[in-house]
Amino acid sequence: MFGIKKTDKSKSGPFSLGATTLIAEGTEIEGDLHFKGNLEVEGNVIGNILSEDENARVRVLQGGSVEGEVWVAAVVVNGHVKGDIYASKQAKLASKAVVEGNIHYNLIEIEKGAEVVGSFVHEQPHSNVTAFPKDGRAEESPDSAKKADKQSV
Repeated sequence: MFGIKKTDKSKSGPFSLGATTLIAEGTEIEGDLHFKGNLEVEGNVIGNILSEDENARVRVLQGGSVEGEVWVAAVVVNGHVKGDIYASKQAKLASKAVVEGNIHYNLIEIEKGAEVVGSFVHEQPHSNVTAFPKDGRAEESPDSAKKADKQSV
């Protein structure tokens, strides 16, 4: 009767599961950041942001910045990212977004006013990114490297 109501997580929408981590305005983090769930960046991150959680989402809010690569299923940018973005499911660039790097995506949404200095690269779901080694760089599977060689001929 007077307890905590348990909710069925399967009824929640994608990218809404898990805890939310906030990097507040005025906070600067240096180094690679690995997380699960949701990450909100209002401060500055100098390093790569990575998540192997297929429901993970990072939001770089207005005033927030990332200097490094972003490897997350869903990425929303309304701040500044200086580095490549690898969004295995979805990337959204809001009107105040500034991205200096390439955007690898499966689905993309771009609002009027967003700026990108780089290339857009469409990736199929479950593309050649298979792991995040300790150096923070994703590895390609041998099969995907062979496919890429065939396509470039």
